[in-house]
Amino acid sequence: MDPKKIKGVQNWPRPTSATEIRSFVGLVGYYHQFVEEFSSVSAPLTKLTQKGALFRWSDECELRFQKLKTALTTISILVLSSASGSYKVYCDASRIEIGCVLMMEGRVIAYASRQLKPHKKSYLVHYLELPAIVHTLKI
Repeated sequence: MDPKKIKGVQNWPRPTSATEIRSFVGLVGYYHQFVEEFSSVSAPLTKLTQKGALFRWSDECELRFQKLKTALTTISILVLSSASGSYKVYCDASRIEIGCVLMMEGRVIAYASRQLKPHKKSYLVHYLELPAIVHTLKI
């Protein structure tokens, strides 16, 4: 990573409005496949952007904000995929989110996760496993 290019993220000021949070989460979201558990880490921040939500910056929001900045500005130990080699996909589902990891020969290539929509949070977890696999394969 070029230190000059990551200075903007490292020096990103604490958001003071929902619009500023959307801007930051949008930037980090572009690189979500390189951030482990992106969906659950960003959840407290995205809740502040919901319509009608009261903007109240908490210690938890600050912690997650700093964690996302660190994840985006530190070197991940990921590998590039290649045509030769075998792939494995690990998926998991909970009542909060679904997530997966794409691996090749025991090394991580990418992460993917997403929060569940409110109506899907009432599903039994074993009914969410298949959507987790489908989500992974689409990505």
